[in-house]
Amino acid sequence: MTHAHPLYVDVEVACLCCLAPQPFHFTSRSDQVVCSLCVHHIGTEKSERRDLEHVRLWAARWAASETAHAEYMIETDALLVARDNDLTALRDQVGELSAVVAGQFTAGIDGVRGLLQNDLVKRAERNTELAHRQFDWAMAGIWRIQALHHDSATQKCSCGRTAGSCAESAAIDPLRQALRDWEKKNLALLQTGRRHGLPDDHPAALAQRIR
Repeated sequence: MTHAHPLYVDVEVACLCCLAPQPFHFTSRSDQVVCSLCVHHIGTEKSERRDLEHVRLWAARWAASETAHAEYMIETDALLVARDNDLTALRDQVGELSAVVAGQFTAGIDGVRGLLQNDLVKRAERNTELAHRQFDWAMAGIWRIQALHHDSATQKCSCGRTAGSCAESAAIDPLRQALRDWEKKNLALLQTGRRHGLPDDHPAALAQRIR
């Protein structure tokens, strides 16, 4: 009976007697595929001995396999414990890093919030200043109109028309009290040397420049 296994090389193939993988080194296609343990089993009169030795062989192989499996399980359990320890350490590191990042993020947000608040305050201050200047400009214009159109001792408008026929005087009548309050406030600012909204041709402003 011939075989198809490679020649002149070390191979591991199943023995035709015990069926266990065994080492072989074939030099001919007609070499028997029977391991060294089973060579003496050839022959019908040796069947009882053959079966007994086969049982012992497979029992030994099973025991070796069980031992290897037990060792593998021990190593695997140790690896799992080490992995769990590593995961715990990594989780702790992630927690610490998350806390650091959260702190930096909070600090960054606080810084940005502070910058935004400062910017908003500055914008509000600029808008308020602009509104004050616009209000002063409008009131200065009304003051100039009032200087030309106000009641005189003759019961006429200072422009010469009767009080009832002067449209300019009638238009600013509702604003005269507000104009007086504004003028009083800005006169106080002028006297204390602060910025005021009185027009340049206001008597108080002219007197201040003459000094």
